Amino acid sequence: MDLTQARYVKARRSDGSSDNCVECTFDHVSAGVVGIRDSKDPSGPVLIFPVAEWRAFLAAQHG
Repeated sequence: MDLTQARYVKARRSDGSSDNCVECTFDHVSAGVVGIRDSKDPSGPVLIFPVAEWRAFLAAQHG
């Protein structure tokens, strides 16, 4: 899956003073996946998760 042109959004809990910053792309949700990358290394690897797993992760964080 080519994510080189994907638009990424920085996570709300990421801030400039932390080393723990991630960005998400939802450009391929229609294909059933969400991409996650380290915002400090935008040309680095992207982790790909099925949408259902991403939603379960978010639900666990808020539950």
